[in-house]
Amino acid sequence: MKYFIFTFVFFITSCFYVKGQEENFYYEDANYRENIKTVQAYRDGFELSNPIMGLNEDMTLVFKFDDMSEGVKDYYYTVIHCDADWNESFISQEEYIDGFLENPVDDYGMSFNTTFNYVNYKIEIPNDNLRFKLSGNYALVVYEDQDKEKIVLSRRFHIYENAVRIEGTVRRATLDAFKGTNHEVDFKIHHPNLPILNPREEVKVVIMQNNRWDNAIRNLKPLYIRERVLDYDYNRENVFPSGNEFRYFDNRTNRMNGENVIATDFHRPYYHKTLQTDEVRANKRFFSYQEMNGMYVIESQDQEVRDYDTECDYTFVHFTLPVEAPLLGGSVNVFGGLTNWNANKGNEMTYNFDRGQYELTLLLKQGYYNYMYVYVPQGSTVADHTNIEGSFWETDNDYQIMVYYRDLAGRYDRLVGYAQLNSVTNRY
Repeated sequence: MKYFIFTFVFFITSCFYVKGQEENFYYEDANYRENIKTVQAYRDGFELSNPIMGLNEDMTLVFKFDDMSEGVKDYYYTVIHCDADWNESFISQEEYIDGFLENPVDDYGMSFNTTFNYVNYKIEIPNDNLRFKLSGNYALVVYEDQDKEKIVLSRRFHIYENAVRIEGTVRRATLDAFKGTNHEVDFKIHHPNLPILNPREEVKVVIMQNNRWDNAIRNLKPLYIRERVLDYDYNRENVFPSGNEFRYFDNRTNRMNGENVIATDFHRPYYHKTLQTDEVRANKRFFSYQEMNGMYVIESQDQEVRDYDTECDYTFVHFTLPVEAPLLGGSVNVFGGLTNWNANKGNEMTYNFDRGQYELTLLLKQGYYNYMYVYVPQGSTVADHTNIEGSFWETDNDYQIMVYYRDLAGRYDRLVGYAQLNSVTNRY
């Protein structure tokens, strides 16, 4: 097979901010330069965790990214408080930050003994220079030369209060017209110490499937309101297509082929990994196996690699999906944590008419990856993960529930509760 070195250009799906009423801005998970790769955000000590922590919790959130361009950059970061819909809150930074509003990114390391040269940057918050006063949605924003017009990346995270208790279950959808393809997420919010006068106006909830924002269910109103309990036991409004288990591949060494890798080739000066030829699973039987619900970890199996951040190499990874004819009216994308849960031009596949298959090459750091194929209808912001992968109620999914509260006199959305449910361990 003849390989070509691709020039990867990260297409920005939307601007750093979108002007709305009263000049507020919208923040998302995005890279704004093609040289920025492998953006990670998690709780310190667990790479597969979500970037969320309790207000005043003795914990730090870790943010990492690689810059593939030459030399160390003069990067700075700040954090922005957002409402439940990720618009910038109308409160000043001094009201939610204890410390400096802007800080340098001064924890970095140069790559060592790799075919690609890069600089790995690391940010840990809260820290001695920055702590949080308020709960809510936050966006980490990194920019160059203390110039906020030179945006590098933005990454969402959460600070929550334990002001309410969430209990819930995931079940096969009650009114499932498709005979077992959907999950229903039922839950209750207990608020014995939080007086809520008007729950339908003061409380917002967001339910996410595997940390995805594109298909999140928003703004459900409580179906029943009891003494200090809000009940969200719906039959239709809280239903997600279950999807299928994520596909996976092992890219932790260039000395052999890992799981689901059929070829490892060195085309000077870079390595290439060819994954096994995938297939459409929509009309196949469900098969359960352990995976990471779309996440990835940066690791190496090579004994001489001690520091994964700076000694793991980058490789070109080739994906192929045979389909008799291209799917009209939309795009097919590789999707998951490896693409920041975004479906855009940077991970859109190209149909090869000669071979009758979709193809894509991504530049990825050594590690263990989950992924899936999604279909994105033209003009839609929601990726369809059932068209190609199929959907089965037995699928193992994580569901995140965020509870926001703002009383009539409130000026920002407090994140008063958070819970994660699993469709297997919390199955009803």
